[in-house]
Amino acid sequence: MAGIPTSVVAAGGLVGGYGVARWTKKRPLGGVALAAAGAVAAKGWHDKAGAKAAAALSGAYVAAFAGSHPLAKKIGAWPSVFAVAGAVALASWAVADRRG
Repeated sequence: MAGIPTSVVAAGGLVGGYGVARWTKKRPLGGVALAAAGAVAAKGWHDKAGAKAAAALSGAYVAAFAGSHPLAKKIGAWPSVFAVAGAVALASWAVADRRG
């Protein structure tokens, strides 16, 4: 997965998954986009930082998806998605991408 940082893939998966679900009005299709990006990111995390880091970041990715729903009730859907995507991107960069 040389080239695209895992932080970009993960954030793109969260934002893209929500966007696909919202614009197509087909939540399962958004879930496919979310899962596909998550799988690509997890492979990158594993390659760059190892199995433990990949497991932790994958957990953060899933937690961000789940956490965006209650957060959306407080700050709105898009702000919530961008907030959790940013948090996952930052964690991904700190754990995997900054290593080079």
